[in-house]
Amino acid sequence: MPNLHFSSHTLDKNPRADSIRRILRRALQAVDPAEAVKSHLRLDQDGNLVAGTGETAISYPLHAFDHVYLVGAGKAVAPMALAATEILGDQLSAGVLIAKAGHLGDSFQPADFPHLRFYEAGHPVPDERGVHATRKALELLRKAGEHDLVLCLISGGGSALLTHPAQGLELNDLQQLTRRLLESGATINEINCLRKHLDEVKGGGLAQAASPARLITLILSDVIGDPLDVIASGPTVADPTTFSTAWQVLERYRLLDVTPSAIRQRLLAGRAGEIDETPKPGYSLFSRVQNLIIGSNRLAACAAIEQAQREGFSVLLLTTSLQGEASQAGRFLASLAHELARYNAPLPRPACLVLGGETTVTLRGKGLGGRNQEMALGAVSDLDGLENVLLLTLATDGDDGPTGAAGAVVSGETLQRAFAQGLSPHLYLADNDSYHFFAALDDLLKPGPTLTNVNDLAFIFTD
Repeated sequence: MPNLHFSSHTLDKNPRADSIRRILRRALQAVDPAEAVKSHLRLDQDGNLVAGTGETAISYPLHAFDHVYLVGAGKAVAPMALAATEILGDQLSAGVLIAKAGHLGDSFQPADFPHLRFYEAGHPVPDERGVHATRKALELLRKAGEHDLVLCLISGGGSALLTHPAQGLELNDLQQLTRRLLESGATINEINCLRKHLDEVKGGGLAQAASPARLITLILSDVIGDPLDVIASGPTVADPTTFSTAWQVLERYRLLDVTPSAIRQRLLAGRAGEIDETPKPGYSLFSRVQNLIIGSNRLAACAAIEQAQREGFSVLLLTTSLQGEASQAGRFLASLAHELARYNAPLPRPACLVLGGETTVTLRGKGLGGRNQEMALGAVSDLDGLENVLLLTLATDGDDGPTGAAGAVVSGETLQRAFAQGLSPHLYLADNDSYHFFAALDDLLKPGPTLTNVNDLAFIFTD
């Protein structure tokens, strides 16, 4: 994992800053993608590939396969792929992997892996680079036969990076809809439901392309509750949703009138049974597929709790299912901070309260930000004057929205510091401009790409 730097004006002046930095780093180290792969994939003494742990592990005799192929997509795909190549060595035949632009890592040298093809593509809105790379992955998978093994690596961001528009759709159609959905406040489950019915590789489409080969998918989860069919839009998982479900999402967010006509026509044709549905639970092709969760938000949160205990804090993991509008979630965090600071409840001080999950932002303004920064901004006014409290929000991939910042830091002094600079939290919230608010205060967290992605974390510290 990269050497991550956590610094801000408010954090740096906190007497427990070093302890807090160790807690943040430990949370991310616990979901290091390479280590996660190595803990769920190994060669046994007989040369068999063992995927999984404990009673769920499955052994694959590599000598029985003609080829072993590697495909994958996501923000963490580079370190995951490096770990897989270390395990498989020269038994790996070829591979195609797609990373978010800037997330290959400084130490990665593609020339060292001539049998693999690494591509960078756009996120969160898909681009032509992703379509081209996905086409290359499909070409590789279509070579796979009954006596071949495919290893697939999936992490957060895979939905945008692994993109191949369904017949009759253009990339521009998907780009327009993706932007509208991201602005609407729709949940990732709802967004990915639509994606699965508009794309050839999502909703089990990648598993179809790989069939009849055996398929192992290692998944780093960035979705609350770790639903296999939602993470990266479930490219190797049976899809329980339908064209009708997807249509209802557009209705719910009043997006039908601004949805490209080609998408509306496809969904209507699917509802009428004129287009085949995505592969459903019970389909025979999934009998040759093993899907494994190898890292999650809860794992990161629990690691943070363990480190906080070592640092001398009273600790509590409150939830890993934090959802809702980001600014309102920020007010909720502020209310928890008041309980901790005023009443020593639900923990005695010094305390560390940890929450995980993923909020949403309904865009109404034209500013710059992300859900973690907006959540922090939502807490600023309510925290005013509260002593010895620190609120910190963190996107575990290091990039909260299109900003290059992972989150922000707030204390009881933040509001008055903002007023001194003529900054109004209310006005910045109205314009969804949390980035520039915290940039002016030097309270953005900018650790850089972490090369992992397991949703978001929020921390409340009291002394």
